[in-house]
Amino acid sequence: MSAELDRTRPVWRQVAAAIATRIADGDYPVGARVPSVVELSAEFGIAASTAQKALAHLKAEGLIRAEVGLGSFVAEQPAKPSEEAGA
Repeated sequence: MSAELDRTRPVWRQVAAAIATRIADGDYPVGARVPSVVELSAEFGIAASTAQKALAHLKAEGLIRAEVGLGSFVAEQPAKPSEEAGA
């Protein structure tokens, strides 16, 4: 799936947003491996450094976790606040 990128906006943000959307949509469920730097570079036609920046942003946001030598995986998301407060 090749995505069209708007070259007038930061590409790494667009790639990070695309991966975040896939996580939110369930394409990448909790615990699933997300594409590597090499895979993102090939899919989006971007430099490895751009792909790395996108993954670093997702990690900083808590959406993914990295395991040395294994790759990056979708992180467990904190539970949404429940509506326990009545009326």
